[in-house]
Amino acid sequence: MITLTLLHPIQSVPVQSWCFESEPVVRIGRSNDNDVIIYSAVVSRHHVELWNHANGWEIINFGANGTYVDDRPIAQVSVVDGMTIRLGNSGPKIRIRVGATNQPGKTIKPPQRELHQNEEVSKHRSTEWPGGVGIIEEDEHGGLTHIDFE
Repeated sequence: MITLTLLHPIQSVPVQSWCFESEPVVRIGRSNDNDVIIYSAVVSRHHVELWNHANGWEIINFGANGTYVDDRPIAQVSVVDGMTIRLGNSGPKIRIRVGATNQPGKTIKPPQRELHQNEEVSKHRSTEWPGGVGIIEEDEHGGLTHIDFE
């Protein structure tokens, strides 16, 4: 299992999460054919791929603006649980968690964003950047709360 969490650009708190249980490849980018779609000028159409190998997950950069770990550009690196990648030098940050969830027996599903009036439910796994106008927090009982910045 791998969980990807988009972090708020200023506060570094979770904005949106995606959980993948058995996919061999997870694709991140601006194009609608990715598993995780992030709309940002610095994110390429097909920016990053995460490959699930027998010995663990691996990140491969395809982005024109690069992918960074600890402010260093990477081409291909092994995933370390809890690591954060940045898409582009100044783009969105994504925290990566691999393996077990943070509570035994509990699977974390991507949180559903609250809808405002006149909004429709989207069928794809995408988000606007930078960070939207709210955050989703998980309390000590596993409940999700949406905090609106508007």
